[in-house]
Amino acid sequence: MAKVLLQMEGIHKRFPGVHALNNVSLHVNAGEVHALVGENGAGKSTLMKVLNGIYKKDDGRIVFKGKEEQIDNPLYAQKLGIGMIHQELNLMPHLTVAENIFIGKEPKKLGLFLDKARANNETKALLASMNINIHPNAVVKNISVAKQQMVEIAKAMSYNSELLVMDEPTAALTENEIEELFRFIRNLRDAGHGIIYISHRLDELWQISDRITVMRDGQYVGTVETKDATKDQIISMMVGRVIYEKPKQKSNVSDSAPIVLEAKNLVAHNVKDVSFKLRKGEILGFAGLIGAGRTETVRALFGADSRVSGEIYLNGEKIEVKSPSDAVRHGIGYLSEDRKAFGLAVGLSLRDNGLMPSLEFYTKGPFVNDKKIDEVASEYTEKISIRTPSIRQTVRNLSGGNQQKVVLAKWLIRNCDVLIFDEPTRGIDVGAKSEIYKLMNSLVKEGKSIIMISSELPELLRMSDRIIVMCEGEITGEVNIAEATQEKIMAYATTKI
Repeated sequence: MAKVLLQMEGIHKRFPGVHALNNVSLHVNAGEVHALVGENGAGKSTLMKVLNGIYKKDDGRIVFKGKEEQIDNPLYAQKLGIGMIHQELNLMPHLTVAENIFIGKEPKKLGLFLDKARANNETKALLASMNINIHPNAVVKNISVAKQQMVEIAKAMSYNSELLVMDEPTAALTENEIEELFRFIRNLRDAGHGIIYISHRLDELWQISDRITVMRDGQYVGTVETKDATKDQIISMMVGRVIYEKPKQKSNVSDSAPIVLEAKNLVAHNVKDVSFKLRKGEILGFAGLIGAGRTETVRALFGADSRVSGEIYLNGEKIEVKSPSDAVRHGIGYLSEDRKAFGLAVGLSLRDNGLMPSLEFYTKGPFVNDKKIDEVASEYTEKISIRTPSIRQTVRNLSGGNQQKVVLAKWLIRNCDVLIFDEPTRGIDVGAKSEIYKLMNSLVKEGKSIIMISSELPELLRMSDRIIVMCEGEITGEVNIAEATQEKIMAYATTKI
């Protein structure tokens, strides 16, 4: 019989106006990978913050290794043997692996002097015990993201962690790196550690997890054995309804549709002589492996990065785009892959973010038409179904899916006819993904045109009318959706011209 490592029973957590956790329970066994899933805003992160002492529970109990515990701070959680690996890694890139692992608990000589040799030797022994092949003196910024993830785990294990919480650990990894990480996680599981695995990538659950717990709206929905569950069942538990996105069988855009945007011979950082056309009402997908040059291409097109050469045509006329403001003035909007860093001012309100690119239309001299701004912000909040208690809600307090909608709203308010979506559903749940897909389809029906970059092949096949494939900065293939397959796209993505 499995040994229960963690029991969270009847957990409640309230914030002003929000019952964030309502009678939530979670049981994790030693020697299992236990997936925790749910839509953004379901309460997963709040529950894990309660477990790690970042938040104090209002009610309920936590039993760890058979003993009821009051976890009031992260240091106490760490002392108990509970480690958390956050989605944004907490490593110091300019320090070595050993320095990162021992930061705050550096071994000393004579109680005063840093003992680097001992730190390196102990790090080497720790990494060897976990079958991690990384040199203790390697500078963190010079190793791959997957290896950084493993250093983060090793750091947690240096505190003798018996339970690890991993939040979206594969979000920034390549397929090879994911498999390397999964081998590592399986080794930890087989050594008897418990792992709570949070991911929006549902397909991963059947590769790595033993059981799945689903949360919805701050409540516990149920726990199932992974081997007995189906993806449709998990999605239905997550969103309370059945979501089925039918793959696109043929293009909705004819070859005679007007060309809205054309790039000719673009050359920029990691972009080598790229040319393509975008038609009115089309969703043009861009596929390729990480580092293929897709993001660099659209950033050069948008003026976010300088280009060495090349021309851009809008509705048949050559335009100059030397900065994002030039692109916006020509009706081109860009939803960055990193919405928090480049798409939003997270400390400002939904209202202020949405109207930021369009303020010139709502000001006269020193005067701002606040009433009109409120009306427009409210209109688009309702139009694209942003879930928020108020247009004055701070953006950082919105879920990932709703933050993405705020970025979209600002370009719709600006009335951009060409929209660039770079990884539009990264880090958002399946329900929010479905809403973003519906919004994109409604936009092209209205006559907008969309360039979409995605690392998820099923997403490209579901949404695109055509797919352009890149490898090492060059276009290696172009396929109409009627003829597109994952195998064909991957063949182009791994073929250098």
